[in-house]
Amino acid sequence: MATDEARVFFSGADLKARGHTSEWVGHDVERCSVWARSDASGPVLRLQIRPVAAHRTSGAAEEASATPLGHGWNGSFLIRKNPEAAVLVDCDSLPGKGLLVLTESAEDVEDLSEQQVVQVARFATESARLAAKHFGCQGTLGERPPRVDRTDWQRRSPASASGTCRGVVDVRAARGAGITTVTEKPAGRALTESCSVETTGGGHYRLTACYGASAKQEIYLDTRYPGSVKGALMRPHTCRGAMETAYYKLVHFRPSGASGGAEPTERGTVGDPKQLLERFAAVSAERHGCPR
Repeated sequence: MATDEARVFFSGADLKARGHTSEWVGHDVERCSVWARSDASGPVLRLQIRPVAAHRTSGAAEEASATPLGHGWNGSFLIRKNPEAAVLVDCDSLPGKGLLVLTESAEDVEDLSEQQVVQVARFATESARLAAKHFGCQGTLGERPPRVDRTDWQRRSPASASGTCRGVVDVRAARGAGITTVTEKPAGRALTESCSVETTGGGHYRLTACYGASAKQEIYLDTRYPGSVKGALMRPHTCRGAMETAYYKLVHFRPSGASGGAEPTERGTVGDPKQLLERFAAVSAERHGCPR
């Protein structure tokens, strides 16, 4: 645990911590909670250190609304009600060939300072640095993040896409294919990322890319509940190290008010949905360092 980063979160206060090891899908997971000794009812920082093979319920790592952690890390930063972070490190000595570190603050983000929000990310990266040394991991480590990206979803024309939708839509063919708008997050090496492509009439295609534990989780769910992805297009892709197998998915949603929700991709209006998925997978894989 990166005690120094936790101490900064709590403004230099003396700390108290509680930890334990639990089994999760057959693998050991280290869990720790830390708080200010003088304020037992105040904010709490939580930490999980697990092998990638312990993929179920992997916090910020599996959320498409997260932003890239950046600064040289494969990782995600997320604010739902409270801030969360996830870091993935190549580690041949661990099941799944990777180390996954998850952190969160139990306090509502509205009650935290900007420095405390950033410290949640630093608590993840610097705990990952210590854990990587402990387990003898060979993965490249990033820098201590000076800031976090809190950018919300951005709606843009296909030609203006600069984040997770950049390079996904053939701009010259967009109008003829019925594509009007894209909705994206900043591009980087987040462990789950998404791009939404809106079409004439109000429907949209949701494209999702998953890496590491996030990919393992999504493949597990789609295999166990095949009805949930009826009509969707899925494509795996071989990556390196802890990324292992990436997983890309396209789902088409009917316009608001239409009956039936998601519909088979071949009934969409975007032209060839397979090409859309191929382009999305190619640009996402390149960002994440996966071989073609």
